[in-house]
Amino acid sequence: MQQLFQIIKTFKMAKGNITLTMIKPYAVQHGYVGPILARINEAGFRIAAMKYLQLSLRQAEAFYEVHRERPFFERLTRFMSNGPIVAAILEKENAVDDYRLLIGATDPTRAEEGTLRKLFGASIEQNAVHGSDSDDNAIREASFFFSELERF
Repeated sequence: MQQLFQIIKTFKMAKGNITLTMIKPYAVQHGYVGPILARINEAGFRIAAMKYLQLSLRQAEAFYEVHRERPFFERLTRFMSNGPIVAAILEKENAVDDYRLLIGATDPTRAEEGTLRKLFGASIEQNAVHGSDSDDNAIREASFFFSELERF
C-alpha cells in the first residue's frame, strides 16, 4: 500500500503538474498572505506543501543562483532575505503556465487587472509573489524548499 501511495504521489508531482510560489516579504508584511492564498485556491490550485520561513542571504543567493550575473541579483537577494516569506508547491494540470497567468507581469504597473501582482505588488522589485517559469525550474525550486516527506 505504501508503495502504491508513493507511485501516485510521484505521478501527481510530475512535470507539468506543479509549480512553486513564494509570497514575498513585501506581501507578507502588508498582510496579503490570506487574500493571495484565497485567489490561488479559487483558481483551482491545490496546495501540496507550504511553509512560513525567512531566508538567510545565503539561501536567497542559492535559490536565485541562475540570476547571479544579472544587475538586480544583489537587490533581489537582499529583499528576499529581509523578512518572512510563504513558500508553497501548487498542484494543477498545466500548473506553471496557469500560475504565470494568475500572477501577471513582473512589473505590477504592466500586469493585467485582477492578477496577483497587479492587486498586491508595489513595484517591479516588490511584486508580491514568485512563480516558477518552467516545469524544470518548478521541480528544482520545489526541491529547494520541500523534502518528499513534506509534500502531500
